[in-house]
Amino acid sequence: MVQENLLLIISLLFVVAMLTMVSQKIGVSYPIFLVIAGLLISFIPGMPVLKLAPDWVFLIFLPPLLYSAAWNTSWKDFWEAKRPISLLSIGLVVFTATAVAYLSHALIPGFTLAMGFVLGGIISPPDAVAATSVLQGLKVPKRVVTILEGESLVNDASSLIVFRVALATVATGQFTLWKAGVDFLLVAIMGILIGLAIAHVLYVVHRFFPTTPSIDTALTFISPYLMYIAAEHYHYSGVLAVVSGGLFLSFRAHELFSYQSRMQTNYVWETVIFLLNGIVFIMIGLELPEVMLGLGAYTVSEVISYAVIISVVTILIRIIWVFPSTYIPRVLFKSIREKERRPGWQPVFIVAWSGMRGVVSLASALAVPLTVNGGTFPHRDLFLFITFVVILFTLVLQGLSLPFIIKWLKIEDDGENMEEQNAMMNSRLATVSLDYMKSNYDGEIADFEPFRLLKERYEKIIEMADSKFLHTDSDSAKSTVRKYRTMLLEIIDVKRGEITKLRRERACADELIKNKERELDLEEARLRRSP
Repeated sequence: MVQENLLLIISLLFVVAMLTMVSQKIGVSYPIFLVIAGLLISFIPGMPVLKLAPDWVFLIFLPPLLYSAAWNTSWKDFWEAKRPISLLSIGLVVFTATAVAYLSHALIPGFTLAMGFVLGGIISPPDAVAATSVLQGLKVPKRVVTILEGESLVNDASSLIVFRVALATVATGQFTLWKAGVDFLLVAIMGILIGLAIAHVLYVVHRFFPTTPSIDTALTFISPYLMYIAAEHYHYSGVLAVVSGGLFLSFRAHELFSYQSRMQTNYVWETVIFLLNGIVFIMIGLELPEVMLGLGAYTVSEVISYAVIISVVTILIRIIWVFPSTYIPRVLFKSIREKERRPGWQPVFIVAWSGMRGVVSLASALAVPLTVNGGTFPHRDLFLFITFVVILFTLVLQGLSLPFIIKWLKIEDDGENMEEQNAMMNSRLATVSLDYMKSNYDGEIADFEPFRLLKERYEKIIEMADSKFLHTDSDSAKSTVRKYRTMLLEIIDVKRGEITKLRRERACADELIKNKERELDLEEARLRRSP
């Protein structure tokens, strides 16, 4: 049994890797492609029915995925966009849950309002990975990406709290608005405090204990589980514990890790997160047979009509919310108008259209109990089916159309501003380096060629960064900058070819060759990630 499960997991990992390569080849975002592929694979005769246990998602998958998202989020950008993030991650979640509750109560026979809120809590949070992976490589303003990433850090917690309150209401038949509000705040605030408390302990360990890169990497994997399990043990928000702790440690990361730890941790985390995301999205598609098993009480036309109507309304609810929440605060408050530039409707529409649902919604639907008050939980199979259709509908419709909409709207990113900031940073770093050399190695600069060459190199960097060449808006200058970067990348390829010859000729030790290859890898990574 253990061998069969292990073989199944390994097979899934292999399939995820292969399908991701296909998705890159055809230019489709891999979460969307994996869900569709999983759906098609589930129809293969003889395929075993795979069950995605909600405990696996909430305990095994969710903490590292949230922690990684928090770690890669800029606290400065997050705080600057706190108003739109809060309006989306809390306001929109509650608005969506309420609208879906009343709609499903009116639409589905025997569906109580409490059950409607259970369904609303399930399908209210958009998926972080789906939106950011679709937007990756597309020209969108940085603030749009910041808002979507920030929303995804908090909305899971909001939706899960709504979901738990609604489940309790179904079980007890009682609902008190003020008590639900107090519970919401208590669960959220205590979750944040627990996450920050554990993060401070880990900060001390990373900062003052004699860790190694391997220990640092291991601790970063242990951290989200500590935060999540500790908060959930006391029935507080494990999601907010992981997010708050991850944001704190990310903000302090420059104080904690050596360059070896940073490199090793980043590489390992990128691989693990890719595999976790891949497994989760392909499992969503593979869940279809399990979802279909309990629908015998409903006709196919009924359940599909319910699911499609709720899916369309869910998309419209987000659009209805996003536009007023973007512009009304600017009308009401002069301070906002003075601090922030009024955004055009195009980037606002991109935020409104990036509402793809994903793994948290499916896990919440699967977490609906089988029984309540000694009887079967009413409409549980319908919850599962509607959630599955909403995920599939939003991923395919919104996910596949988003790149074309961005091109059609001709949205421009803020890359030019990033280019100027990059030039300014290079100039300042070169300036302080040059000042240090002149203060401490002035004699060597005059007497030795290597010191003089390095001084001239820093002077050239300052000259290039401060010249009009990098700040001009002419197309020819921008083309020249791109051509210059292309030349540097081509030179790296030439160097790699020569290294291959040296290895074949056995002219240098393997250790030297590997070190040089690592240098070229880092140089290429720097060039490709430069704005």
